[in-house]
Amino acid sequence: MNPRHVAIVAFAQTRHRRRSAELSEVEMLMPVLHEVLGAVGLRTGEIDFTCSGSSDYLAGRAFSFTMALDGVGAWPPISESHVEMDGAWALYEAWVKLLAGEAETALVYSYGKSSPGELRDVLTRQLDPYYLAPLWPDPVSLAALQAQALIDEGATDERALAGVAARSRGAAEHNPHAQLAGSAAPDALLEDPYLVRPLRRHDCPPIGDGAAAVVLAAGDTARRLCPRPAWIRGMDHRIEAHALGVRDLTRSPSTRLAAHNAGLFDDAAAPVDTAELHAPFTSQEVILRRELELGEGVRVNPSGGALAANPMMAAGLIRLGEAAARIHRGDSDRAVAHATSGPCLQHNLVAVLEGERAVKTEREEGA
Repeated sequence: MNPRHVAIVAFAQTRHRRRSAELSEVEMLMPVLHEVLGAVGLRTGEIDFTCSGSSDYLAGRAFSFTMALDGVGAWPPISESHVEMDGAWALYEAWVKLLAGEAETALVYSYGKSSPGELRDVLTRQLDPYYLAPLWPDPVSLAALQAQALIDEGATDERALAGVAARSRGAAEHNPHAQLAGSAAPDALLEDPYLVRPLRRHDCPPIGDGAAAVVLAAGDTARRLCPRPAWIRGMDHRIEAHALGVRDLTRSPSTRLAAHNAGLFDDAAAPVDTAELHAPFTSQEVILRRELELGEGVRVNPSGGALAANPMMAAGLIRLGEAAARIHRGDSDRAVAHATSGPCLQHNLVAVLEGERAVKTEREEGA
């Protein structure tokens, strides 16, 4: 049997903000859901599968994701699932559902409100509960250890990291959804004080609230819903050892393995022209570029990336959505999208997206 082709056919996101105290998760999410479904002319009852990604730790209450389902609607009944992770992994589950032929369309959404609590404290709960979590090392401090290891290795320096920040937030000036946009020159950024050495504030992601959603569709349904679908040619996710002390923090073998399994390095495939990398810290872009073998001709994070907006549990899904949106507009033919979860690039997902030219119709394949 020939494999099914599945594509991202629509993408929507909020205008990401530092605080949205006047909105509940449902109120923040509903306009995004209406926008993404409206883009393809579908109603809730025409979606075969719904999958969401979020974290109860951000909301501070158990099973908070069930309340967000009010944004989808209580009628008609839906086939629904949830992952306690970034929405990129919810997209992976929905993709598998469509590949298996159990659905023709899927709605994937994710959201996160980081403003109510202290995010740096909340994220320590991701760590090993016996040895690391009791020490309360926050994600910025752990990322600083990773950045210093890269500098000691000679893979980068503080000025190069400032250049990553300036380029990313400069690109965000063209992104109406970005939380931060525009940047001083790298030399000026280096005059700022350290946040956690060697990281300055520009090396770190903003804390904010936001949501995103995509619609997936299979085969000719995707072509009917979208003039130029972003076909998912491959997707995989892998994880590093939980203990940071047994890892080489300057490398990300899980990213490279996921990219290999997703077909990024296939000799017969065209080179990628766009990369949307979920690199919350400037030093992590250095690692991801190396593992994904991204040359100078690849446009990296034209949306501004996570340095411009990093809503927890949605930033990874946004990377896939941004890459797909560029294919929809004709600005890209082959793109790689990356999402990460956990400290120091612990868990990584890689997807390869392509425009229509690389895919045959189901009728041509005799499906």
